[in-house]
Amino acid sequence: MTSQTATAPQEGFQSLLQAHRGIVAKVAGTYAWHPDDRDDLMQDIATQLWRAWPSYDSTRPFATWMYRIALNVAISQVRGRTRGVPSEAWNEDHHDLADPHAHDHEGRQQVDLLYRFIQAQPPLDRALLLLYLENHSYREMADVLGLSETNVATKIGRLKQRLRQEL
Repeated sequence: MTSQTATAPQEGFQSLLQAHRGIVAKVAGTYAWHPDDRDDLMQDIATQLWRAWPSYDSTRPFATWMYRIALNVAISQVRGRTRGVPSEAWNEDHHDLADPHAHDHEGRQQVDLLYRFIQAQPPLDRALLLLYLENHSYREMADVLGLSETNVATKIGRLKQRLRQEL
């Protein structure tokens, strides 16, 4: 195999990873609140994506495949990190996502409540909320998470109901 053929898959992977890097950042930001933890998680996701790259089926959407791997890595890390350890309470100082409504006190409070709600959910529910808030279809969510569309719809309905009760 020539070096040109060996680099072609790597270049294809790098260009797709670059084009969809926001997925990795969003997943990491949802599951890791501290910037160092978030960076580590992003690196772990990228590493796992590279390891899985040879098995990627190019007839399927790359973003769906990427979400599935990114969420699996994040959920695995959360589960491994939290066995027997209480989860960290919400702390605005640990979460540095920009809030476009920072000048709006009531809007800021609602965003904070939403972040607290998301952080308090089990890992699979966090994944559902992340995908839902990004306007993915139930079919896409089902593909990413390996669930049926009916199961996704049921879980989303329950999450909405819990959110309404909390807010």
